[in-house]
Amino acid sequence: MRSFLFVPGDSVRKFESAKKTAADALILDLEDSIAPDQKVVARGITREMLGSRNPDQKMYIRVNALDTGMTLADLAAVMPGRPDGIVLPKCAGAADVNHLALYLEAFEAASNLAQGSTRIVVVATETARAVLKLLDFEGASPRLWGMMWGAEDLAASLGASRNRTAGRFHGPFLLARDLCLISAAAAGVVAIDTIATDIDDLVALREEAIAARHDGFLSKAIIHPKHVDVVNAAFMPSDEEIAWSKKVVKAFDDSPNSGVVKLDGKMLDKPHLRAAEKVLAQAKRQV
Repeated sequence: MRSFLFVPGDSVRKFESAKKTAADALILDLEDSIAPDQKVVARGITREMLGSRNPDQKMYIRVNALDTGMTLADLAAVMPGRPDGIVLPKCAGAADVNHLALYLEAFEAASNLAQGSTRIVVVATETARAVLKLLDFEGASPRLWGMMWGAEDLAASLGASRNRTAGRFHGPFLLARDLCLISAAAAGVVAIDTIATDIDDLVALREEAIAARHDGFLSKAIIHPKHVDVVNAAFMPSDEEIAWSKKVVKAFDDSPNSGVVKLDGKMLDKPHLRAAEKVLAQAKRQV
């Protein structure tokens, strides 16, 4: 999946708009976009949204963090609606993932859902402690499907007055981004890039998304429908990348007993082959 579009869990109007986009997944939000006195109402609205989903889109729910005391009530409200996954904010390592996984086991049983069918995506960089825990996802539940990084809450945790200047992230936030990417790769799960906060600058969004894909991110979170098509296109390999990857695969197919091949004046080894196969697999999934 290339694009995760956030939708406030209490806005039917924005949900109806989001359903018409080409977003691969929607994240119905019960956390930051919902005022404290609207949490209960938002749960009911979100449950209704799950019942009128677009079958071509995955549906995720961002619940409130484990330390708020609201997570169980969020899950009780939405799990009967069979969401594809739960997004856990303020996650700090495998222990939090496994805590949520235990809750999901119970709710799946109560709702007659297949055990293990509900994925977990964590937002893994929202506090300083969480960043330090990015090396602590070994032994996490196999439900863990993706790891997203975020810069807005982290700025508050660090006491930073801003997290970027002229569209470029400052050092501490780049560190969190890169550690999230590396941690996701080590855990064998999908790395999801953070949102772009400038809604109208689509050129900067495209550049940011392409850079994220080149670094290894497989998806991007977004907060406005106009970002969907830009991000989906950016996370598709270019025609040139696809053509080159096909040549690399063919070169190795033509020399099955060789660990190194020469192509267009370049020496290529097996890591180049794996990278080419990844590009072609990505292009095939996103057709």
